[in-house]
Amino acid sequence: MTDIEIAQSNTMEHIRDIASKLNVKEDDLELYGKYKAKLPIRLIDEDKVANNNLILVTALTPTPAGEGKTTISIGLTEGLNKIGKQTTVVLREPSLGPVFGIKGGAAGGGYSQVVPMEDINLHFTGDFAAIEKANNLLSALIDNNIQSRTRSLGIDPRTIAWKRVMDLNDRALRDITIGLGGTANGIPRQDGFNITAASEVMAILCMAKDFSDLKQRLRNIYVGHTFDGKPIYAKDLNAENAMAILLKDAINPNLVQTLEGNPAIIHGGPFANIAQGTNTILATKMGLTLSNYVVTEAGFGADLGAEKFLNIKCVSAGLKPKAIVLVATIRALRHHGGATKEQYEDVNLERVEKGLSNLEKHIENMKIFGFNPVVAINTFLTDSLKEIELIQKFCSALNVQSVVANGFANGGEGMIELAEAVVKSVKLGKNNFKQLYDWDAPVKEKIETIAKEIYGADGVDYSKIAIRNLKKIEDLGLSKLPICMAKTQKSFSDNDKLLCRPEGFRVTVREFEFAAGAGFLIPILGNMMRMPGLPVVPASERMTIDNDGKISGLS
Repeated sequence: MTDIEIAQSNTMEHIRDIASKLNVKEDDLELYGKYKAKLPIRLIDEDKVANNNLILVTALTPTPAGEGKTTISIGLTEGLNKIGKQTTVVLREPSLGPVFGIKGGAAGGGYSQVVPMEDINLHFTGDFAAIEKANNLLSALIDNNIQSRTRSLGIDPRTIAWKRVMDLNDRALRDITIGLGGTANGIPRQDGFNITAASEVMAILCMAKDFSDLKQRLRNIYVGHTFDGKPIYAKDLNAENAMAILLKDAINPNLVQTLEGNPAIIHGGPFANIAQGTNTILATKMGLTLSNYVVTEAGFGADLGAEKFLNIKCVSAGLKPKAIVLVATIRALRHHGGATKEQYEDVNLERVEKGLSNLEKHIENMKIFGFNPVVAINTFLTDSLKEIELIQKFCSALNVQSVVANGFANGGEGMIELAEAVVKSVKLGKNNFKQLYDWDAPVKEKIETIAKEIYGADGVDYSKIAIRNLKKIEDLGLSKLPICMAKTQKSFSDNDKLLCRPEGFRVTVREFEFAAGAGFLIPILGNMMRMPGLPVVPASERMTIDNDGKISGLS
């Protein structure tokens, strides 16, 4: 059966029954039908957060289709519950860009899914729509102020850094001209759209510690400069309260369930190649308040999602993961060993062995952060026993436990061994999170630390534009913020053609963006797009819906 057929054949429990497993009363739920609800952030208990166990799931450098971190996260949650550990999975919300584009949805796969799968992958509880509206309200306020004759702040349209957003892939909207059609229709200027997952409002929602903090971060959004060189922020447009009103429901995490009836919290959805790539701080803390174990994932490979999860989210929120799971698929190792897409399913020990250096670097990186990871071998029917044994022998030589994970095919039952390995890793107490760099260090030093230590680069180069951007960052007093690299997910380097574990390379910062409200700097390495385009054959073309509303082809 397909993912959606498995999800549709599942009998879901009422969401109040899922909440009761977390000792949450029905009166505390904001119900969205029978199977979805929001959890009020007032339930968060910082003492419980500090005392419970946070598990991060990350991965090696992925193939274009990804390596199954969400599937492993959900399956591990099922496995942990099966061995008697009260566990909740905490995930990001899917973006409609990938859903209708190339990657598909983000609700897991096979027998390791969260449900209702169609709702989660589509409009869900409206969080993305609220973020989009809050973002675009600020855009409208900016252009309205430029148009005004009596209340103008004197914003120089050439300096405006704020873009509109929408939650779809649409390359035609990357660079546009607005305000055409005469004096009544605004001042003509260059503008563009980002995808909603890349909006700073999304980043702010994910970094906010409470509603007051959300408003303060919205106030601090940088807009541009006036003609006389004064910086303008959202607070200068009195935007933060109206934006916060649009986000008053979106700030509360969403409760759903796994196929096996275990709790799942899903909230926020920034990408990891162009944003911080993790769910909200509030969702993670909600899970840790209500469960002894929380399993969460960070987007793309560990050089992106895990690095940002640890250096930005954990440091900001005071979170300390107790264990890390590093997902490896044999097809990804074949890919890094030289296999083409058509050869991903072909058994080939030589390619797997060559690709192991990519896994080795990710293991080394996790050790830099103070973790001895557990490697989860996410298996497919095309994997051979000899390939699996090769990986396990390789990991053993590095003093790392590796476990075959069969959650896709067998749900929680196929994840018991991984669950036991994770509990063992937690109980050993030897994982001790170490921050990679000091936020107060100079910007170039922080970037160089990530590039050299995590990517394996020889050094960092800066374009003339990047140097000018850096001067602006320093002038605005933002140089002590952490770093959120925008980089291809396909390589340790900024060149997506350099696979495996490249050596002897340098990375180039093309330009900087900065999220003064969210609280991080964004060096852009290479030609990164914040508004993706659709592939030649979009996933949307495979989807159908019948007269009864039953959807097919969504995955």
